[in-house]
Amino acid sequence: MTHHARRLVLALALALAPAPGAALWAAGPRVLPAGQLPDDHRLEPLKDLDGYFPFTPPTSKVAWAKRTERVRRQILVSQGLWPMPTKTPLNAVIHGRIEGDTYTVEKVYFESAPGFFVTGNLYRPKNITGKVPAVMFAHGHWTDARLSETGDDELRQEIATGQERFEVGGKSRFQSLCVQAARMGCVVWQWDMLSDSDSVQFSRALVHGFAKQRPEMNTTENWGLYSPQAETHLQSIMGLQTWNAIRSLDFVLSLPEVDPERIAVTGASGGGTQTMILSAIDPRVALSFPAVMVSTAMQGGCTCENASLLRVGTGNVEFAALFAPKPLGMTCANDWTREFSVKGYPELQQLYAFLGAPDNVMLSRGEQFPHNYNAVSRSAFFTWLNHHFKLGQTEPVIERDYQRLSREQLTVWDAQHPAPKAADPDFERGLLQAWHKDSEKQLAALADKSPDKYHEILRGGWDIVLDGGLSEGGEASWKVTDKQDKGGWILMAGLLRNTSYHEEQPAVFCYPKNWNGHTVIWLSAEGKAGLFANDGFLKPEVQKLVDSGATVLGLDLLYQGEFLAEGKAFTQTPKVRNPREAAAYTYGYNSAVFVHRVQDVLTAVKYIHGHERPSKRLSLVALDSTGPIAAAARAQAEGTIDQAAIHIGDFRFGKVLDLRSPDFLPGGAKYGDVPALLTLGTGKLKEIAKADDGSAAVEWLTQ
Repeated sequence: MTHHARRLVLALALALAPAPGAALWAAGPRVLPAGQLPDDHRLEPLKDLDGYFPFTPPTSKVAWAKRTERVRRQILVSQGLWPMPTKTPLNAVIHGRIEGDTYTVEKVYFESAPGFFVTGNLYRPKNITGKVPAVMFAHGHWTDARLSETGDDELRQEIATGQERFEVGGKSRFQSLCVQAARMGCVVWQWDMLSDSDSVQFSRALVHGFAKQRPEMNTTENWGLYSPQAETHLQSIMGLQTWNAIRSLDFVLSLPEVDPERIAVTGASGGGTQTMILSAIDPRVALSFPAVMVSTAMQGGCTCENASLLRVGTGNVEFAALFAPKPLGMTCANDWTREFSVKGYPELQQLYAFLGAPDNVMLSRGEQFPHNYNAVSRSAFFTWLNHHFKLGQTEPVIERDYQRLSREQLTVWDAQHPAPKAADPDFERGLLQAWHKDSEKQLAALADKSPDKYHEILRGGWDIVLDGGLSEGGEASWKVTDKQDKGGWILMAGLLRNTSYHEEQPAVFCYPKNWNGHTVIWLSAEGKAGLFANDGFLKPEVQKLVDSGATVLGLDLLYQGEFLAEGKAFTQTPKVRNPREAAAYTYGYNSAVFVHRVQDVLTAVKYIHGHERPSKRLSLVALDSTGPIAAAARAQAEGTIDQAAIHIGDFRFGKVLDLRSPDFLPGGAKYGDVPALLTLGTGKLKEIAKADDGSAAVEWLTQ
């Protein structure tokens, strides 16, 4: 019987047959009743910074080592620090020495990157003998923190409630910590967050208050922060701030009197975030004390504390846990950390006990106080520092009053040391371009001189960008909802489920009765309907595959086909309720739709290879806008896809200029974009030059 005759017979049979329940034909069968969406957790509201972020302690040291490597790499990738940018000379300038009673204060600025200045004050004990410890003090969201002073009425209230002790020194919690640590024999470096005090190259509105996209910065060349381009290249305010912390540590270790084995980092609120992150990724830190920040609740509300990819599947308690088993001290207050003593901290205690260091973790409770780094919290830090660095102070350590310095005395810039241009958009663009070019240069050099290292960096980066590979993809199962005999083949409609993650996809298997062991996953922008023509019959190229003996699987990926209301186009991806147009508020906690679609393909791959009748050959076809999804799935399939026919054309993640496009992928342009992604896949690859050229793909697959 000819193909045309077969279509006529099937059409007549369908016209005379009763409607088969869920499998009504239009452009292909439905799996679920009309109007019913898949039972998939991804259709629920997205997670945001105010979600719940528990930490589960490990039960195996091998598993914990694997997990710490993964989360630490996730932090580095999210910050744009995988690989680490090239470290250039700091060109540090130290000037304006001021004498205290047993300490000195100096003004410092250095270049964390050429022309990008870090500013702050350096406190040093007098009469240093040998090597001494160092304290790095990251401040939080106190405006102009290093140079600010508490008002008289506020300070009086703080003294009355036991938060502060002194009318002179109490006006600056920042100087108070620095002076006391210097009196204890430590070198202290306090640096400015971006846009605060003497850090003037980015405005406060941009760093901490960014709310709306800037069209002039949303370009494929010379882009600005928060733009889709910046996000696809993993460039963020938080990443710049983390880089400044790393370079601050470089600066501290360049001082000849500093003991490299005794480096402490502390900070409260946003400074606690910086403390956590630096301590998690830089092994040179020996003691960590993030105050009023570690919590299973709110993770950090500012744009400077959020980056795309950062907290997908993890959170602040686990970030703090990466420091184990080294000494970790924390505080809580009557803020989002108020429940930390019962949610999060017990799990950290379990971890430290499991690692054989139960005395190396501590929480100083302060729920009676508002959000702070007050004298009580500082005393907890000094005592923790004294104990672990063996500084010989009487415990608990209590501050003494001191002569507070004025803003004019502490500021770094003066006539001899002029400040750089403030809030310069050309500087912003230039800095991001310099970082981008440095990254490309590093990758090119690795590809040329060290291919193994190059692929390690590439795979490590894409693994985070795409949220893991096949082995991390969970367990797959299949539920048939309708089965129809089509003569030489069987149509099976049903739900392909990822039982580990509560995900399900409407799908159809076109299964030939003379199956030859070849299975083809056919992706389409229309979902499983892409297998069928408008009359409900298989498209000729799909029919040819089935006639050759291959099983063809069609899938509704997330927000395709039955994931959508009938006739509704999917053009804008979901976002969190936060009205600020910063991608990190959504993509710092949730994978992109593109990533979910890649994982949908991997669920299908896992099911096919786990079936009781496993395929001898697995192929992947994507001839329209799903081509990049197929390329990513192939790269993450861990060698289980034997052939792939893919149309890419001129698509590049770096050309996507809409944060809510289904093709938007944070980090997608960082590691060589689609061309590099294609090199990571195994098996045979045929790039189809013309979109929708199914005949070329089928001819290649059936050779």
